[in-house]
Amino acid sequence: MTSHHDDLETRSADEREAALMRDLPAALTRAKMAPALARLLREVDPDQITTRAALASLPVIRKAELSDAQKKSPPFGGFATRKAAEFDHIFQSPGPIYEPGRREGDWWRLGRFLHAAGVGRGDIVQNCFGYHLTPAGMMFESGARAVDAAVLPAGTGQTELQVRAAVDIGTTVYAGTPDYLKIILDKADEMGEQLGFTRATVSGGALFPSLRQAYADRRIVTRQCYATADLGLLAYESDSIDGMIVDEGVIVEIVRPGTGDPVPEGEVGEVVVTTMNPDYPLIRFATGDLSAVLPGTSPCGRTNMRIKGWMGRADQTTKIKGMFVRPEQVAALVARHPEIARARVIATREGEMDSMTIRIEAPDSTGESYAATVADVLKLKGRIEVVAPGSLPNDGLVIEDQRKYD
Repeated sequence: MTSHHDDLETRSADEREAALMRDLPAALTRAKMAPALARLLREVDPDQITTRAALASLPVIRKAELSDAQKKSPPFGGFATRKAAEFDHIFQSPGPIYEPGRREGDWWRLGRFLHAAGVGRGDIVQNCFGYHLTPAGMMFESGARAVDAAVLPAGTGQTELQVRAAVDIGTTVYAGTPDYLKIILDKADEMGEQLGFTRATVSGGALFPSLRQAYADRRIVTRQCYATADLGLLAYESDSIDGMIVDEGVIVEIVRPGTGDPVPEGEVGEVVVTTMNPDYPLIRFATGDLSAVLPGTSPCGRTNMRIKGWMGRADQTTKIKGMFVRPEQVAALVARHPEIARARVIATREGEMDSMTIRIEAPDSTGESYAATVADVLKLKGRIEVVAPGSLPNDGLVIEDQRKYD
C-alpha cells in the first residue's frame, strides 16, 4: 500500500490553489444548472470567481435555507443538477432533509480517509453506520469499495449478532460512531470472544482521548474523519494525528459566525464549504460547526490545509430577557463601527433576572458611544464593556450563555 491515496495529496500549496481556482468557474457554471443556485447566483459571472476573495463575496447557504427550499420543491429544493430519478440513492436525514447519492466513483470521497487510516485490499470492514434512510452507511461502503476492502453491512444494534459476525467472518476494521465500538467490545468480553479488529474508522460523534486510548490498549488504531451527508468528506486524520487534513475535492473557509467573512488563520470560526460535486454542487455551504486552521502541513507528507476538527456549534442563538439574540446581530453591531475588532454578548443571571453584558474590542472608547447601536441592533439594553483588542478568547463564541439551569 502506498503512503498516499494519489498525487493530489502531496501537491504544493501553490499547485493545489491554482488547480482549485481553475476548476471553480466551471463548478459555478455547472451549479447554475440547479434552479435554486441559478437564482442565488443570478448576478454572478463564474469566470470572475477565480480567487478566494472573489469566492468570499458570494452568499453563504445555510441548512435552514436548504430545508425551506426542500419543503417548497421536494426532494432537493432545486439544489441538485439532476432529477431525483437520475440519482442512484435518495436519503432522508432528520429534519427531514433529503440528500442524493450515486454509485459512480467514490461519490462522497470517503476512500481518501479509509486509505489514510490504513484500510485496503485484504480488509473486511464491519460497517456499523446506519443503512436505513440516512446515508452514512452507504458513504462508508462507497469508501471501502474505493480502497478494495470487503464490507459487512452491519448497521446499528443487535450487538450480540455483531460479535458473532465479527468472529465468524474475521472482520478487521470497524466503521461507525466512536462509542459503539466499545459496546461491541464489551459484549465480546461478556461472550468470551476475541475480535480481530486492528483499525477503527470513526465519525459522527466526539472521539475523546480516553476512548482512543482504550482502543489503543486493545491494539486497535483509531482514526476519525469529518464528513456530512450533504458534502461528503471534508477532512480526516492521518497517522500523524495532528489535526484533520482537508479533502482534495472541497474548498474550506473559516468565517466569523453570523457572517460570510473569512477570519485570519488560527482564529476560530464557522466551517463553510464549497464542493466541486457536479451533481450536488453546494456553494459556500455553512456546516454550523466551529473550527480553526492549523499552521503548516502534516508531518505525514500530505500538504493540504489542516483544521483542528470539531470545536462546537456556530449557531449560538440564545434567548435573553425573552428575546432571541443571534450571531448575525452581533456581526451587524461590529459592522456599524469600523473601529470594533470583535464583540461578544454574555448572558448571565442576576437574582432571578436575565442580564446581558456586551464586551467590545475597540481602542480608546467608552461604552456610551455604542449604547444606541446595541439597543437598535440587539433590541435589548445591556451593560457595555470596552476591552483592548485581542482580549476576547479565541473560541469562536460571539454569544456566551453563562446561566446555570440546574
